[in-house]
Amino acid sequence: LNCLSPRGATPGLEIMEKTNIKIAVVGTGVIGAGWATHFLAQGFEVAATDPAPGAEARLREWVDQYWPTAEALGLADGAPRDLLSFTTDVAQAVQDAAFIQESSPERLDVKHALIAAIESAANADVIIASSSSGLSVSEIQAGARHPERIVLGHPFNPPHLIPLVEVGGGKLTSVENVTKAMAFYASTGKKAIRINKEVKGHIANRLQVALWQEAISLVQRGVASVEDIDTAISYGPGLRWALLGPFINLHASGGAGGITHLLQHLGASQREWARDLGRYPETDDYIQQIAQGVDAELQGRDFPELLRQRDELLVQLIATKATKSQIP
Repeated sequence: LNCLSPRGATPGLEIMEKTNIKIAVVGTGVIGAGWATHFLAQGFEVAATDPAPGAEARLREWVDQYWPTAEALGLADGAPRDLLSFTTDVAQAVQDAAFIQESSPERLDVKHALIAAIESAANADVIIASSSSGLSVSEIQAGARHPERIVLGHPFNPPHLIPLVEVGGGKLTSVENVTKAMAFYASTGKKAIRINKEVKGHIANRLQVALWQEAISLVQRGVASVEDIDTAISYGPGLRWALLGPFINLHASGGAGGITHLLQHLGASQREWARDLGRYPETDDYIQQIAQGVDAELQGRDFPELLRQRDELLVQLIATKATKSQIP
């Protein structure tokens, strides 16, 4: 992995061109296909593997579908789709790979079996990054021959479009390998954040669940419709969050006193609001109500076209942020 990190990112890590560097993508569902597209767009050779019937055809179809978005974001020089290969043999896919991205189902038995198969053929110092959205690295690396090289590399969906990737280690992961994984992802254009302590659901998903919890509660309590809650976020704080995030936006709302003044001024009210927040439903009774609300919101709208337009606007937003040096 030393050859894959961005220039100047980590002292002591050398630089090498991406040409002929092989990335293994283990698991080619929606997340794995997004990773494959991302790495191909960066000019890497991608060896993908998945045991599911029809997996190769689905993967190539998804890559073709995602490629216009990758092109809009900007391809690395000489980044053709034909650098993608597929095999059902995990050992063949990971052999001589410089980095391994695992995106299998969220089941420990599946991941443990895959880690064993990967370690039977991969070089012992190659990092294995798991896309797991909920399982901890400590759980995933249990029983591994080289647990120190297993890290979290959790993307935000779709991985070929959204820059965020959450990186962290387990109890047996080396700090050096977490640092190398951070540097590698950054070199591919990802916005990598470091998880310093393992928690269920990592960071971004926990923040989402906190919002979903209250959104569901507001619908159940009859405060607002599903559509109005979506509008409240997409035309309100979501616009600001996309640019600066919650803390910097709070700081900006505090005037000359910044976030210190704002939190001191609103602290009592916010504590009162927090005590009134709903809890996540303990049963599945709420699902039909939310689904009906989503159906009503999408009535008369072409959902695939809506997603295409979403992706087009996201590309524009990401590109615009990249040109504004003070916006993180």
